[in-house]
Amino acid sequence: MSKPVVLVVMDGVGWTDKDNGNAVLHAYKPQIDELMTSWPHTTIKASGTAVGLPSDSDMGNSEVGHNALGCGQIYSQGAKLVNESIASGKIFNSDAWKKSVSYVKEHNGKLHFIGLLSDGNVHSNIAHLIAMIGEAKKEGVREVRAHILLDGRDVPETSALQYVDQLEDVFAKLNDDTFHGCIASGGGRMTITMDRYEADWSMVERGWHAHVLGDARKFASAKEAIETYRKEGGYTDQYLPGFVVADQDGNPAGTIDDGDSVILFNFRGDRAVELSKCFDYMDHFDAFDLVKKPKVFYCGMLQYDGDLKLPANFLVEPPHIEHTLSEFLVNKGVKSYACSETQKFGHMTYFWNGNRSEKFSEELEDWEEVPSDIIPFDQKPWMKATEVTEKIVDAIASGKYQFIRCNYPNGDMVGHTGNYEATLIGVESVDLNLKRVMDACRKYDYTLLVMADHGNSDEMYDKGTNPDGTRKPKTSHSLARVPFAVYNGPEGIKVKDGDFGLANVAATVVKILGYEPDEHWMESITE
Repeated sequence: MSKPVVLVVMDGVGWTDKDNGNAVLHAYKPQIDELMTSWPHTTIKASGTAVGLPSDSDMGNSEVGHNALGCGQIYSQGAKLVNESIASGKIFNSDAWKKSVSYVKEHNGKLHFIGLLSDGNVHSNIAHLIAMIGEAKKEGVREVRAHILLDGRDVPETSALQYVDQLEDVFAKLNDDTFHGCIASGGGRMTITMDRYEADWSMVERGWHAHVLGDARKFASAKEAIETYRKEGGYTDQYLPGFVVADQDGNPAGTIDDGDSVILFNFRGDRAVELSKCFDYMDHFDAFDLVKKPKVFYCGMLQYDGDLKLPANFLVEPPHIEHTLSEFLVNKGVKSYACSETQKFGHMTYFWNGNRSEKFSEELEDWEEVPSDIIPFDQKPWMKATEVTEKIVDAIASGKYQFIRCNYPNGDMVGHTGNYEATLIGVESVDLNLKRVMDACRKYDYTLLVMADHGNSDEMYDKGTNPDGTRKPKTSHSLARVPFAVYNGPEGIKVKDGDFGLANVAATVVKILGYEPDEHWMESITE
């Protein structure tokens, strides 16, 4: 017996009894509680090796999570891909690496590295940067500059100096008569450079000014910048304003100039696309005034958008994801609908479709984006949940679609602020809107699958306390399993016994739709 399906991703909503500021556990959430008690349900893995990351101590994230949900398989992802490439030496034999080095040597230029400075393994890993700096010296590069984006989100919120000190030690050991490397600029990841989905180009503009022009507040060192900003504004790492390292006369340590090479060493795509557009589309770029357009060789750690071929040059081949759920459904003639607000729209489309910007079918796939507000998410923790819900309910009522999917970003985006009280409201906002989706599924006889892509809001406090005795906020993802529930499913549907993960969801969807799953996919969670 087959039924049409609605799939809801409650982003960042982990499911665990552990209570270290568990906003999911303590939120008023009658709908989610009903789903996880009165309907077929289980918890599934959303981190580590279950989503293609190097080890089970690696937190999941929305990108790899939606890849797994949308393709029904596990591919080597992010850090694991880069780790394998560095370990084999393949990265240094890539055309992009060779061109980066040769361009600098031919033009007597500088090799610049831009990226997130932490070992969070979500966007980047400092170990990758250190390996590349060492190789650059070995291959005869004389000048290296690091433009560091401070994390405080995938790692403890005020841990930046730990990574700065580590990088400074590397430079101190390598610097000699033949080589000079140093930190040139930086700032918090939520303040400069790392915008995504073109939500706030001014972030990228501030980063461009700091990294390329040397135009930001100047300090003698990155450490001085961090300590000064913390003292003046109480900033946590991710919100630290941009800065430039300069000498006593105010001369920047390393602007990006003609004859230089630039490597963006982040491996995750969503927050790397916009800076890549600045460099690759420089001749016709119009999102803001670049002021200066240096003639450089630019490459990324990965190709961040396969359809846009962006960037044109990259060090490590991304996973080539085939046999996606969307392609399967298109081949079956199934019409589908995807919706989220801006912050997770790309996850419901690009990442879901196997890192593909374009639809498999314009006739059979409809996508709708609800523009996100450009304000700190803890100031409006309900975000656009109501607007997303209205579109999902309308899509159900239209009867046009056999498969509908959406993402509620609240648990993740509000969770990243570290504000426990706001995150409670965020989770409760999702639960409140789930009621309308559940009612529509009953009225029009759709099966509803509810799950998350990784944990976050289930662990809002870090270990230890602040000097004033308050608990330290935790702004990164968690390792928690995530809920999975089936509402209004076909008669007799049951959840199997087994240790399932996000990659088991694709087969589950098509079984409920009445099809045999693709042979390449992992097995269905339900029977």
